[in-house]
Amino acid sequence: MRQPGKMNRTRIIKTIRIVIIIILLTITLSPLYWMVNVSFKNQDEIFQIPPTFFPNNFTLENYKAILIGNLSSSIKFLMYFKNSLIVAALTVVVTLLVATPAAYALSRVRFKGKRMLIYFVLISQMFPIVLILIPLYQSFLRLNLVSTFAGLMLANMMFALPFSIWMLKGYFDSIPGVLDDAAKVDGCSRMQAMLLVIMPNVRPGLTAAAIVVFIQCWDEFMIALTVMDKNSMRTLPVGIIQSFVGEFSIKWGEMMAASVITTIPVVIIFIFLSKNLIGGLTAGAVKG
Repeated sequence: MRQPGKMNRTRIIKTIRIVIIIILLTITLSPLYWMVNVSFKNQDEIFQIPPTFFPNNFTLENYKAILIGNLSSSIKFLMYFKNSLIVAALTVVVTLLVATPAAYALSRVRFKGKRMLIYFVLISQMFPIVLILIPLYQSFLRLNLVSTFAGLMLANMMFALPFSIWMLKGYFDSIPGVLDDAAKVDGCSRMQAMLLVIMPNVRPGLTAAAIVVFIQCWDEFMIALTVMDKNSMRTLPVGIIQSFVGEFSIKWGEMMAASVITTIPVVIIFIFLSKNLIGGLTAGAVKG
């Protein structure tokens, strides 16, 4: 039977943990809540002091302005949305097509310099984006890749591919090598063993990598601002800034409404694929 002192101590510890979790959740979710809150306010209420934590005059005018209101602004927003969707989807597909066999080879194949190559893949993620923006733009300018979906996709892959290879390699490491041996005994080549036997077991890892790459491309700003110099090829992060941030004023209501709509695809992905994301990330971290 537990002593009263220990039971009280356990309750106090649980209470402290709950309070800490609530504080952290409040700090984390407060910017998201304020974004949604401002998107339903008119311009006067947005600048009201003291601020209102709930809209006094609930309005959908900000959403109407960017979707069905002003024709030019709505067309631009939908165009930016389409561009982001194309770039993110293409980057995810090509990244997984390249990262999967590369991660499998690093996990299963023994060759000279393998450890150095693995470290190089990891180190390549440590370079800041701003360090390579100028040479990246000059290279793309010579290759005629500026303001093209292919150019922005390749630029995003430079940062998405090392992470995907590293994460998928850890996931392949967590799968017993006896599955490969059994497939070879049955007459499968190494490629067939990967496609027919191993790949069905790494779907959570592939899903996790796809989600991370998609979110990274969806939210990317600096590369998209540098590579896409035509307004018709801008993606959402850059398009939102250029559409609603002026020299002397900022359209806060419309910008927050656009930000809410931009966040919806990411939220939907997390709702339906959160289990695969958590499972893929944790399974890939079992072995390194």
